[in-house]
Amino acid sequence: MKSTELCPRLQKSMDLIGRRWTGLIIYQLLQGPQRFGEIEAALPVSGRLLSERLKELEQEGIVLREVFPETPVRIQYSLTGKGRALESVIRDLQVWSESWITEEECRSVSSAPPQPQ
Repeated sequence: MKSTELCPRLQKSMDLIGRRWTGLIIYQLLQGPQRFGEIEAALPVSGRLLSERLKELEQEGIVLREVFPETPVRIQYSLTGKGRALESVIRDLQVWSESWITEEECRSVSSAPPQPQ
């Protein structure tokens, strides 16, 4: 494959996965379908930003938003085949981070002020 064909695709994928919270949302959904509140409770992210990221992931075909016609309405999010295909990438990043990111670096990231996205 020519490098000119790969670069835009790689850039698109890095832009998508590199957005703040996107990788962690995908990681959370690897556990299976979840409601918005479950995802929100599992991650230290605002509801507004979580909603934005889920919409972006749905538009990209990575997340499926399923509405159940119940009272009250139940909405569930799950990964599509395209989203599940990211599992090996996410798991590899997890292994890499466990090998190369120190506890001190984790504390400095968690105490840093949030970056706008």
